[in-house]
Amino acid sequence: MHTLLWQDMLCVGTVVNILVTFIALMAASQGAPFWTAAAIHFAPLPYNIFLFAAVARAVPRSRIAAMVSIGWLALMTVV
Repeated sequence: MHTLLWQDMLCVGTVVNILVTFIALMAASQGAPFWTAAAIHFAPLPYNIFLFAAVARAVPRSRIAAMVSIGWLALMTVV
């Protein structure tokens, strides 16, 4: 659980989402259509849902880890 939550979700997942959001903002600022920038922005959403589901299904279940993963998923969907 420690590796999954802290390393995979919070570190790697956050970096991936921030980089993809930056690429989407660059595309939008260069005149790309809105739908293209939105598609780039939401591209890591399946990966985010996978990470959330992995934390939710982990064997040593923790209420704190579940709450952190729900908050992270909501935040990364917006970011």
